[in-house]
Parts: sequence; structure tokens; C-alpha cells
Amino acid sequence: MGKTPFALAGLVLTLGFAPAAGWAQDSAGSVSTAIAASATEVMAKVREAAQYLKEKGLAGFADFNNNKDARWVWKDSYVFVYSCRDDVMIAHPLRPDLVGKPILQMRDDKGTALFQEMCKASDNPNGGWVEYWWPKPGEAKASRKISYVHSAPVSFKSDIQVGAGIYDEKLTASDLSKIVEDTAKPQKAVP
Repeated sequence: MGKTPFALAGLVLTLGFAPAAGWAQDSAGSVSTAIAASATEVMAKVREAAQYLKEKGLAGFADFNNNKDARWVWKDSYVFVYSCRDDVMIAHPLRPDLVGKPILQMRDDKGTALFQEMCKASDNPNGGWVEYWWPKPGEAKASRKISYVHSAPVSFKSDIQVGAGIYDEKLTASDLSKIVEDTAKPQKAVP
């Protein structure tokens, strides 16, 4: 056995998770974003997840922790579930070590309290985007990540939020706001 598999295994163990389905590994062992989710896909998946939890209730939380279920893990993104009021990560498909842990004091490499920002953004009826710096799967250095977050009406648990993100260097806050506005508009019926 060569050194590359051990190096990758060590990196995965260090970061605490395996690359998502959309993360490709080249022959040198580097992980890249060959298959990137779009901002529109992230918003659609988050809203689908909120609707799913509305229908399933508390029993639906476990479905987000199964990383073999590709429904909530696609391309280079995934849906996570958290509670601002309870200050806890409820479900995370790639980081089971975070489930049950407090989130509000988590800070990115630039000192941003990312979940505090996500809690504010999810108060918007149409959801919102939060920018922070977070390592891509398989990397130690943080990259710009933008996550879309939305509240989820779950019976007997009123303060639930869901989110998913992408790594993007180009989208601006106004680009992201426009995407939210465009997707919130009623769709015209097709004849």
C-alpha cells in the first residue's frame, strides 16, 4: 500500500469527516470541488428540507444524520439542522461529532460567530444567506463559504432552522438577495 491512502485517511481523521459525494480526489490525493452545487440548488434543498421536517416532525431529524441518504447530501453540499433557542446542532450528515453540541459560540477563522449570524438570517420569512470562512472537506485552510438558512416549522419544536452552503468567491450579498427575492416570487402558471 502506498503513502497516499494513509495520507488521505489521516487527513480525513484529522478533519473528522469524509468528503461528500461531490468532492473528487485527484491522483495526488488532493480534494477538489469538481461538482459544485449552485446557490439556487442550495435554496431549493433547504426549503425542501424545511417542508420535509414540517411533515415528518421530530422523527425526521434522524434522516439528516444518515450520510448514505443522498437526499440531503448532494454534489459538494449538504443540509444541516440546528436550534438557535436550544443552542444545539440537531443533525449534520458529515459531522456527527457536532450533533448535540452547542453552536452559538462557534467562530470561523475571522472571528465571526457564524451560527449567531445564521440565527438572525433565518428569522427572515424567506430565509437568508450568511458568509463565513470554513475549510472545504479535506482541506485545513478556510475558504469563503456562504450558507442559506431558513426556519422549519416542526410540531412540538418551534425553533428549528435548516441550512446548506456552497464555497464561492464571486457571489455578492446583492446577488444572493436577488436570488432569494426571485425564488420568493409567485411562479406564473404555464399554459
